[in-house]
Amino acid sequence: MRLGPLFALLTTALVELSSGTLTTHDETFQPDHILRVSAKNISVACETRYSAVINGTSPGPELRLPAGQVTWIRVYNDMLDANLTMHWHGLAMRMAPFADGSVFASQWPIPPGHFFDYEVSTAQEDGGTYFYHSHVGMEALTAYGPLIVDDYGVYPHYYDEERTLQWGDYFNQTDKKIEHGLEASGLDTPRERATISTCSFPVINVEPGKIYRFRWIGATALSHLVMQLEGHLDRFTIVQVDGGEFTKPVTVDRMQVGSGQRFDVLFRAKTVDELANEGNKTDYFMQFETRERPTVFRSYAVVRYSAKPDWRQSIPEVKAPVIPPFNLTNATYDWLEYKLTPLYEKKHGQGMPTLSEITRRVTLDTWQVGSEKTNQTIWVMNNLTWTMHTFQRPMLVDIYQRGEEAMPNYEAALENNGWDPRVQAFAAMPGEILEIVLQNHGSLWNNGGGVDVHPFHAHGQHYYDIGSGNGTYDAEANERKIQSLGYEAVQRDTTMLHRYTSNAGAGVPSGWRAWRIRVDHPGVWMIHCHTLQHMTMGMQSVWAVGTAQEIIAIPFTESEGYLTYGGSVYGNETYAPKYPHYFDPSQS
Repeated sequence: MRLGPLFALLTTALVELSSGTLTTHDETFQPDHILRVSAKNISVACETRYSAVINGTSPGPELRLPAGQVTWIRVYNDMLDANLTMHWHGLAMRMAPFADGSVFASQWPIPPGHFFDYEVSTAQEDGGTYFYHSHVGMEALTAYGPLIVDDYGVYPHYYDEERTLQWGDYFNQTDKKIEHGLEASGLDTPRERATISTCSFPVINVEPGKIYRFRWIGATALSHLVMQLEGHLDRFTIVQVDGGEFTKPVTVDRMQVGSGQRFDVLFRAKTVDELANEGNKTDYFMQFETRERPTVFRSYAVVRYSAKPDWRQSIPEVKAPVIPPFNLTNATYDWLEYKLTPLYEKKHGQGMPTLSEITRRVTLDTWQVGSEKTNQTIWVMNNLTWTMHTFQRPMLVDIYQRGEEAMPNYEAALENNGWDPRVQAFAAMPGEILEIVLQNHGSLWNNGGGVDVHPFHAHGQHYYDIGSGNGTYDAEANERKIQSLGYEAVQRDTTMLHRYTSNAGAGVPSGWRAWRIRVDHPGVWMIHCHTLQHMTMGMQSVWAVGTAQEIIAIPFTESEGYLTYGGSVYGNETYAPKYPHYFDPSQS
């Protein structure tokens, strides 16, 4: 459903819910963080663009959440003509119901002129790197920011300081123009430029001899990035991925970041003596380039050595090198595959499931199709396409209102490649041990056989990433490889479905990525490509996990305010919203 005019469904008489079970978020309630999303002209990549911004900037401010505590984040929609949600990328299973931020899956969007209070409860093991972003249309091009969960207890590795490196994309068209082009034909997309949020080359100040925790965040819309740092090919050691999963240290000579991915990397700065041996050089270029797109974009950041960096000083202009320091690889499909393993041994029954433990395999066949009638290019998974316009109301809302009638029928889903055609959603049950295979195919549409790359992201709970490869997935062959390598997979939330050729032939299988999940958390969750353009073109899926009774976690008398667009949980200048405190009912 398209919400236009935006206020058409806005509740005019907010329902007064039963007292004693809800807390009024008036002036006596103080959220821990406040994000105000508005739209204005901003300078990005030396150009001006009308963009969604958070607290006046893009990226938005860094949010730091304590581990093992409840945090309330208030998000204002100060945009005049656009809806909004905010997703807490990677914090799986940590939000109250209706607070995942996935528009039309778990919640109604925040109407213009309103705010919504998100309740997030982190676990002690969540310390790590995440980010937040809008989940409406193309707003996440600029409406995003870093989210850090502070470490609980002693970090397993020593470091002196940290730096956050968040990578985004720039397009010289507005969000709405890009959306309209994609919805019209699916191919009217301007070329991107990868940025780290400045016009001039950004400078990362470091001191000699120190160890830094670099937090890499892929907030790009489309770009898959590969990068290397001049003179430092052995000084990046990956120790954590996608939030709270610690890995055994893996030293790499280059970094790769896809949309939605995060890596915590220990960077060992050169010592004073090492710098002296190199002529007291202070500036080293970090060269980064886009991959898997028709046009390669190249740019640089600078790592600058200083005895005592002064953050108040203006950064002198740095000119690009005449000759690029690196001839960066074009082969992105083998980086870190079967290399990342858990730092800590998992308890029995909690680690990576073996092939013999799998109770069901769901193969998601992905390809590009088209509409002969509209000439629109569409992405599908198992012949199902889903966008924020597919449902008349959010699926979670529908389940609260209609119960089992709104749920996908499990048996019907089993007979139809995992999803029920009646409700256009996938079904899973707690206790299942799923193997989910993402299978790439050559396009069936205009570019006949073309293959693309997709960063796939799972909401709800993290999965064990058991590898990738060319061609068609072979479960037995991959299990033999896992056993021969002694490989124990780490848990991830965003990994790449690679391509191994630019054209495989129409409908021909061409590359796979496989996950294993111990399903244990009822709810409405999404699995989707994290490329914003592909999301707009339908490469998303909604999963209902459990029965309606298991999913409905808040009594109706406390949840009614979530069930209408602009309901009583959406505040504004004249109305204080009412919320159940899901993680701390004593406060309600």
